[in-house]
Amino acid sequence: MGYMKAKHLGVVVAVATGMALSAVAGEIRGKITLKGTPPANPVVKDLSADPNCSKLVKEAVHVPMYRVGADGGLADVFVTLAGITGKSTGASAPPAVLDQKGCQYVPYVLAIQTKQTLLVKNSDPLLHNVHATPTAPGNKERNEAQLAGGPDLKFSFDAPEKFLRFKCDVHPWMFAYVCVEDHPWFALSSEDGTYVIKDVPPGKYTLEASHRKLGTLKKEIEVTDGVVNVDFVFEVK
Repeated sequence: MGYMKAKHLGVVVAVATGMALSAVAGEIRGKITLKGTPPANPVVKDLSADPNCSKLVKEAVHVPMYRVGADGGLADVFVTLAGITGKSTGASAPPAVLDQKGCQYVPYVLAIQTKQTLLVKNSDPLLHNVHATPTAPGNKERNEAQLAGGPDLKFSFDAPEKFLRFKCDVHPWMFAYVCVEDHPWFALSSEDGTYVIKDVPPGKYTLEASHRKLGTLKKEIEVTDGVVNVDFVFEVK
């Protein structure tokens, strides 16, 4: 079967026996910054008092509620296309990983799709208790003990939910937050505040940026076949 390719304005079109396949997709990128000085991240005092955890961690541990770079770049912001459902590719996506290391959940914030497998590991030489406490209808609460060296626990969620909480009932300072989305067009801002969302179908969208402590900002955008730059600025009130 013969075919030909034509490139015009960044769009590649393949034509074969009358059938045209368009490979058009855009990209959203930008930076999240914080204006003002955030509250200090609290020190986990209970960790040093725990006889088992204090053997693993010698220095002070701060809960990373605000991760802000020297230039104001804000990490752990969940950036997503709002209002899209039923487009999840989570069932075929690689598993995401949440670890328990040094009597902390690592990472503190992560993002997955609905139906995507989330593996929870225990890298500590002691017992943890993995307790998922969702609030969205359709997501089920689970509470399971996990021994040192025990097998990974597998979780998945059916409904989108921002900052679904995981905690450890054995060590009450241990928390992690999982953003669950029903499509693949989202990102978490990195340590310098930047983010990238790739392979976005052309169209008009509402782009949301959500931080667990600072709330949500929104912008109306249009994606074509190029790069759309969208920055957000959070302010400490």
